[in-house]
Amino acid sequence: MSDNNNNHLVLEKFLPYRLSYLTNIISRSLARLYSEKFDINPHEWRIMANLYRYPNISAAETGEKIAMDKVAVSRAIKSLCDKGLLHKIFSKEDRRRSVLNLTKEGADMYQQIEPLVTCYEDSLLQSLNSQELSQLDHLLSKLTSHVTED
Repeated sequence: MSDNNNNHLVLEKFLPYRLSYLTNIISRSLARLYSEKFDINPHEWRIMANLYRYPNISAAETGEKIAMDKVAVSRAIKSLCDKGLLHKIFSKEDRRRSVLNLTKEGADMYQQIEPLVTCYEDSLLQSLNSQELSQLDHLLSKLTSHVTED
């Protein structure tokens, strides 16, 4: 959105800035719930959550599903493997392709963290009534569809 008086960008009203700002605040709050106790960062958490839901996928597929760049995905996967939370198996047909899965320790950790983050989400969403929740879901879906169209 621009300032009506002079058509200059007003950062605080610029939708991408507002979404990023909100996401950063929420991510920092969520990270406090799991980072110290479980020694993982937000990128690692996103990968774990994605692999818990979608096991047996590649690093590239993981990155696409969570909209994270390849370098960040690669670093997080390496860290999770080093911590014994993720298992990476290279394809016999194509050694460049690997399949990722959480280890038992990784799945156990995910199951401990999940209630913490869903409780945080519930608390956050309590600030909205049911109509606002429905509108938020609809608008986020609509914007996501718009920016992901090919």
